[in-house]
Amino acid sequence: MNRPTLVVNRPTLVVNRPTLVGLLAAALLAGPVAGCADNPGAAPDSATCGPVTAVVADDTVTPLDPAPQPALPVTVTDAAGDRVTVTDADRILAVNLYGSIAEIVFSLGLGDRVVGRDTSTDFPAAADLPLVTPGGHDLSTEAVMALDPTVVLLDDSIGPPEVLNQLRAAGIPVVRIGDEQSLAAVPVHIREVAAALGVADAGEALVARVEGEIAAARDGIADDVERPRVAFLYLRGTAGVYLMGGEGAGSDAMIAAAGGEDAGTTIGLARFRPLTSEGLINAAPDVILVMTKGLESVGGVDGLVAMPGVAQTPAGQQRRIIDMDDTVLLNFGTRTGKAIQALARAIHQCR
Repeated sequence: MNRPTLVVNRPTLVVNRPTLVGLLAAALLAGPVAGCADNPGAAPDSATCGPVTAVVADDTVTPLDPAPQPALPVTVTDAAGDRVTVTDADRILAVNLYGSIAEIVFSLGLGDRVVGRDTSTDFPAAADLPLVTPGGHDLSTEAVMALDPTVVLLDDSIGPPEVLNQLRAAGIPVVRIGDEQSLAAVPVHIREVAAALGVADAGEALVARVEGEIAAARDGIADDVERPRVAFLYLRGTAGVYLMGGEGAGSDAMIAAAGGEDAGTTIGLARFRPLTSEGLINAAPDVILVMTKGLESVGGVDGLVAMPGVAQTPAGQQRRIIDMDDTVLLNFGTRTGKAIQALARAIHQCR
């Protein structure tokens, strides 16, 4: 069955990593979107109520204009409690599991100074940068050193520690940014990155813009709209990892912001817990939300519906499966408002 694609035109977990990594105002309800109800009161359309891919049409990262000029040197206390002095921001390496740190740097208007990228940083402006995580999400000392960075920004989602020690020993300032992935942490991380690069004022301007976009996306959900029960499943079939998100997982915040009710939270799950057929049936989700690569790893929609317990849920029976790009759904970077918009469209396509 072909999934319709939701396209949202731009106007813009806590993800505690699963154990394998330790994981719009009027605009929202404005013009018609393929596969969506055009307004909150629209009648359900059985032809568009099955599987769907939620896509943010404008995946660009918009930089501040004019771009700020770093005021250096600057000394900051990073998220690890270390005092780090940055004297040069001409060659920036910003990496983490989610791609959010590089996204912040580009949004600040400093993207032309970024010299490399991680696997998750794949938005158009950064896609052609050299990859420094050739093995997935582990840094390569050789790849990093070859780029001659003057400052490295990262968080605890990336490593390994010995590589970071080698970089420090080579005299490269390494600044750790907080690794809490949540809506509340978005402005915190922007301020941390901006401070480390000597552009604190630009950081405040970016915080104001991003918070406005998130608020607009959330306010675009009518107070009286029906809130479907949504279960977020973290799937990595090739690695045998099957988890369900609950309270504090970060996926719950995205679901709530997009006008849904988190199914894992309703049955008392906290953060991420192993997926069981009994738990999923008990959660009784109307919608199952997954990341695109996770869905692919279990054989697509057919493979997911065939998993134990899925067919016994309302979502499985109606094939109400939403997938969204891994680097957007749980990114919690400067495009979070866009992600909420797209997810809300997908969740409320059938009313």
